[in-house]
Amino acid sequence: MFSKYLVKVVSGVVAFVLVLLLWVLIISKPSDGQVARSPLLGQPAPSIVASTIDDQPFVLERRKGSWVVLNFFNSTCVPCINEHPLLVDFANREFENVNRAELYTVVNDDSDIAVREFFSKNGGSWTKLKDDNGAIAVAFGVARVPETWIIDPNGLVRLRVTGELSKGLLEAQLDKLREEFTS
Repeated sequence: MFSKYLVKVVSGVVAFVLVLLLWVLIISKPSDGQVARSPLLGQPAPSIVASTIDDQPFVLERRKGSWVVLNFFNSTCVPCINEHPLLVDFANREFENVNRAELYTVVNDDSDIAVREFFSKNGGSWTKLKDDNGAIAVAFGVARVPETWIIDPNGLVRLRVTGELSKGLLEAQLDKLREEFTS
């Protein structure tokens, strides 16, 4: 009799804890982008030879001399969708900057059609790179999208931001890096 009662109590406590955990997961906001560590920081950027969604060749090595921002993206990723207006604002700001950064979206596990539709609806005229086999994401150690990387004009990786960008984070970090690494 006592053991049946104990089983019911323990089962009730376990069920309560599981419901509480589920509730916390549902209401918790995904964390904003975090500047993150990487063994690539300060190292030459991985070699990228890819094509754009418009089937144009892209070679990262040829971008030396420019600041490069790579944003790993998927059109169904909620944090990617949330941060997109910030990237549009960033691209507009950079267009007017003499020492502008070049923004590239690395399309992760998505169709060209879906990406074109997303950008047509939400703006963003910068280049989109195909990463059909995930090789670019693997080379940079991207665990999940969104993830944003900054590469300096010498081709060295300077910053990794994991997760959804917060307002002003990308601009502030890039300005800081320009000040530190531009002679």
